[in-house]
Amino acid sequence: MSQEFTIGSTVRVVALPPYVKTADPMPMLRPPDVISIGEEGIVLDRRPGGYWGIRFTKGAFLLDSQYIESTDTPIESHVEPKQELGNQEL
Repeated sequence: MSQEFTIGSTVRVVALPPYVKTADPMPMLRPPDVISIGEEGIVLDRRPGGYWGIRFTKGAFLLDSQYIESTDTPIESHVEPKQELGNQEL
C-alpha cells in the first residue's frame, strides 16, 4: 500500500529513482540529478499508477510515494522538559 499525501502539502525526497518523469501533458524522462535527496516540493496532484505530481524548484515531476516523505511533524500532546524546568528556580 502506498503512502497518501495531501494536495498542497510539502514532501521531501528520501531516495532517487533511476530516472524522473516530468509532470507535463506529454511526460519526458529526465536523469535523476534534476532533483536531489532532501529537496522539498509541493504536492500538485495524484496520478495513475501510484505517482504524485510534485513541484520542485527545477520543475514539476512525477514520483512514486516510495521516493518521498511528508515534511509534516506530529505535534506532541505534552512537553515534559518544559514542565521540569518550571519546577526549578533560576
